[in-house]
Amino acid sequence: MQWTHVEGKDRGKVRLYALSTCGWCAKTKQLLMELGVDFRYVYVDLLDADEMAQAIDEVAQLTSQQAFPTIVIDDDRVIVGYRADQIREALGP
Repeated sequence: MQWTHVEGKDRGKVRLYALSTCGWCAKTKQLLMELGVDFRYVYVDLLDADEMAQAIDEVAQLTSQQAFPTIVIDDDRVIVGYRADQIREALGP
């Protein structure tokens, strides 16, 4: 799966599952960039069919639903949706 890396402060392993057409996904990505967090993201809708199925399965296992954006922090904490307060609390200074 092709992840895009955004360099920033190390706040742990941060991954963002997003859709290229999702406004809330764009806001979440922008917030991570404003916080200066080092993270990786993938636009699930732009993956090939096999990778898309894999990504959707991963999100479903993490969240028990197929919702975007989904942030995974250190393979432990999951934030579903644009939850600015939760994201700032988890990754902010």
